Amino acid sequence: MSDSEGIRLVDLDEGGVDRAFRSDVLSGLSQPQKAIPARWFYDERGSQLFEDITRVPEYYPTRAETEILRGKGDEFARLIGAGRAVVEFGSGSSVKTPLLLSAIAPGAYVPLDISGEFLRAAAADLSAKFPGLPVHPVEADFTKRVELPGAVANLPKLGFFPGSTIGNMVPRTAVDLLREMRVTLGDGALLLIGMDLVKDKTVLEAAYDDAAGVTAAFNLNLLTRINRELDAAIPVEAFQHEARWVDTYARIEMHLVAQQEVNFTVSGEQFAMKAGETIHTENSHKFVRRSANTLLLAGHWTPVEHWTDAEERFSLVLARATIPRSAP
Repeated sequence: MSDSEGIRLVDLDEGGVDRAFRSDVLSGLSQPQKAIPARWFYDERGSQLFEDITRVPEYYPTRAETEILRGKGDEFARLIGAGRAVVEFGSGSSVKTPLLLSAIAPGAYVPLDISGEFLRAAAADLSAKFPGLPVHPVEADFTKRVELPGAVANLPKLGFFPGSTIGNMVPRTAVDLLREMRVTLGDGALLLIGMDLVKDKTVLEAAYDDAAGVTAAFNLNLLTRINRELDAAIPVEAFQHEARWVDTYARIEMHLVAQQEVNFTVSGEQFAMKAGETIHTENSHKFVRRSANTLLLAGHWTPVEHWTDAEERFSLVLARATIPRSAP
């Protein structure tokens, strides 16, 4: 049975504004290097644009990850086992999530996402594809600890975090998230996580600045969302999308670059930017096997198995919840 209404855990003020969204935007725009966390890309329009990004020729991660999911189902079934509650951190992909669910015969499916409308649409789609599978959507900020529905309390858990979303976070934040996942999922849990791999700079930059301009629209939509939800007056047309590889941090950075001097208000607060100044909107860290292992271990997950696509562009890693120890 599907819980079509789901659980809502987003903190809204009396005007219906997400308090965390407003706080992040106002504090981020007040910094010397203006920055807004990437999680706020995903209103309904942003979520749809990201689905469109996964289909552009330059964006290899989705195709590479899907290749792994299609080809390693027997190994997933052997190592994960049947009957687990699959807790997906982010609304289910219309392609990747069904491949995993088909491979492992889960006991329930719990998608967690901050974008309620997209979450409910994804949950309904999965319910239609798997009519006998209990589906319990939870609208929540999964970067924080989440209380799972009581209906899955007694089931062993498998966290599913595809798409290398972990790479959007600086290492400290990524470790914090992995530790929160460890607590949310509990002892005995497994985690299947996507992690993009280091590769040629030209391939990476093209993946985040496609010729059709879909990624640019995705980035600029963040400003449109701020205008709509936070009583803002940002001149969206004055900004341009930019993606750059920063080798020191092994990451692609996305920025919104002011093409001229701009002044605007957000929730009654005044901001100014000079031409060439940027709003840093996303990091996409890339990994090698050792850095992936180190990050997971710091987050209280022990790597069990790594899989890559045939061209070794992308990896899926299965990890087990680390048992607390009092000594090395």
